Amino acid sequence: MNEVTQGPKSPIRWGIVATGSIAAAVTADIMAMPDAEVVAVGSRSEESARRFAERFSLPRAYGSWRELAEDPQVDVVYVATPHSAHHAAVRTALLAGKPVLCEKPFTLNAAEAGELVALARERGIFLMEAMWMYCNPAIRRITELVRDGAIGEIRSVNAEFGLAGPIPPEHRLRDPALGGGALLDLGVYPVSFAQLLLGEPEHVTAWAHLSGGVDENTGLLLGYESGAVAALTCSLVAGTANRASVTGSAGRIDLPGGFFFPDRFTLHREGAEPQEFTDLGPHQTYAHQAAEVMRALRAGESESPLVPLEGTLAVMRTLDAARERIGLRFPGE
Repeated sequence: MNEVTQGPKSPIRWGIVATGSIAAAVTADIMAMPDAEVVAVGSRSEESARRFAERFSLPRAYGSWRELAEDPQVDVVYVATPHSAHHAAVRTALLAGKPVLCEKPFTLNAAEAGELVALARERGIFLMEAMWMYCNPAIRRITELVRDGAIGEIRSVNAEFGLAGPIPPEHRLRDPALGGGALLDLGVYPVSFAQLLLGEPEHVTAWAHLSGGVDENTGLLLGYESGAVAALTCSLVAGTANRASVTGSAGRIDLPGGFFFPDRFTLHREGAEPQEFTDLGPHQTYAHQAAEVMRALRAGESESPLVPLEGTLAVMRTLDAARERIGLRFPGE
């Protein structure tokens, strides 16, 4: 087990792999936490790492992932590279004995994900996907309500995540070599939301419009032996409302736009006025997932109950199945 050796009130020290916009946003949120420090950044470009370190006043910048992972002053590594590099970056950190928080989607495919999970479990090292939605206070409250039977047996889940674009050809979302497309970058949220509530589906149907080697407009229908269904969409060419809902035999829960980091939701039940849930805590922040990582590390846990590795593997299997249905493979697969 990888229990943090510092005292319970000592800050946990983070190392950041990659220097893009998500890495910057997560770094800023971690630095605002009283029990955390960001002490280093690593990139395949030493110049990029140096600029990032100067921007955030970090003491150390490395021109390789290995150097960051081997820094004895780093307690945990956050990986924010493009999807195609997740496997290599996480593996580098795990081989150096470092706990890892890795951006979604966890890897390009389920095979890569399985290799990393097996390595982490073999060595007893903490590993978690950065599915910040699962750590959001409103989402956690919804899962409690559903578990406690507030809407009865789940019959359907609907969720959508689309960007209006236009997204230029040189953008990573348009690059198949980087695992681009709507499904892995955006669709992972609707799929993860559905599987949080329903688990892994028995049946996966999907259709997509492909362009330039990536999917740009995609729909999925997940089927369950219970009779439940999940209808999900993701898009690089349509600015959807980005809402979600879960309907059960005794009611419905509606989430507003930005369902993957909601600050409120509405519970509808037969014969009762709609119940608004608000004031659930900060929502548009990556601090919740960082806090869960640090809680687990201080407790000596190698997996998070909020973002379990089995759930991550199940989502990757569903994404693989959807890509098989739409005929999408990435270079090297």
